[in-house]
Amino acid sequence: MTLKEIAAEAGVSISTVSRVINKSSKSPASKEVQDRIWEIVRRTGYTPNSTARQLKMGDTTHSPGASRSIACLFARVHDAETDTFFSSLARSIEKEAFKHSYILKYTFSAFDINHPSIFRLISDNQVDGVAVLGRCDKQLLKFLKQYFQYVAYTGLNSLDAKYDQIICDGSQAAVTAVEHLLQLGHRRIAYVGETKNENRYIGYCTALKNARIPLCRELVANVPLSSQGGYQGTKEILKRGEAVHAFFCSNDMTAIGAMRAIKEHGLSIPRDVSLISIDDIDTAQYLTPMLTTIHIPVEEMGQMTAKILIDRIEGGHTLPVKISLPYYIAGRESCGKFPSAQTQKPRP
Repeated sequence: MTLKEIAAEAGVSISTVSRVINKSSKSPASKEVQDRIWEIVRRTGYTPNSTARQLKMGDTTHSPGASRSIACLFARVHDAETDTFFSSLARSIEKEAFKHSYILKYTFSAFDINHPSIFRLISDNQVDGVAVLGRCDKQLLKFLKQYFQYVAYTGLNSLDAKYDQIICDGSQAAVTAVEHLLQLGHRRIAYVGETKNENRYIGYCTALKNARIPLCRELVANVPLSSQGGYQGTKEILKRGEAVHAFFCSNDMTAIGAMRAIKEHGLSIPRDVSLISIDDIDTAQYLTPMLTTIHIPVEEMGQMTAKILIDRIEGGHTLPVKISLPYYIAGRESCGKFPSAQTQKPRP
């Protein structure tokens, strides 16, 4: 497979393909075009001409060799294509790996590892290492240890395992989000998202405790991190009749569902209730109102995960590495100050 053939199949120019796979910032292609090109690259196993690339970049320190491959395991979602955060993370890993002449050979979900075809793919283990995206349980960690020699993990929750880890601290990000609401005067802050072994829920509880605000179980909805989960969880909280000043959602997809439920209840954001979440997916800035959220450096997390995994594969380091990347508040329109005279009733 050549650049010309990839361009023909993708329906774009050769220069567009070159810009995408070399991560050029000049005239960037749309997300749809990039996804189409990377799908062809992954399916065909295309790898760059390492000799030509090294000569072009003036690098003659490394001799060309055969391409190598990695896999991505989605530990928390059934279908990464429907999860913007994890699909973006995987795309970043794939692009960075490609720069080092590694291809992303296959991706699979932890929920599918017992399927015969997937299990056969894993047991044959024709990849050099695996990047794990999202929190793992002990059973999955045991499985990884059995079938993969080189493992790198990335996500918002730390793992109790001796693997390389590239994280953005979900607990502290949650503390920052809730503290932002507290600074705006909100005290009755609801939580929508997963609660079991979840750092973001721990952060929510920690922030309330630090502010000497008792945890109200009626303001907590334990739901899957999805737009449907956010919608159902928020509806449940509102139906309970408890006064709610603001909502903290575990991620942006959950917040999108929460926004619909809030509006259906006759409340306005942020006039009646404020809303904040975590991730800062691209869609967040196009919602009405635009979503205030904690920005997670997804692109950098993916790049670092690929670099650390490849360095591990190639013997660059032997001790477990743990890297924590920073986050920040992307302040937009969904958070406002709490009015002292606010009533928690639907507007007619």
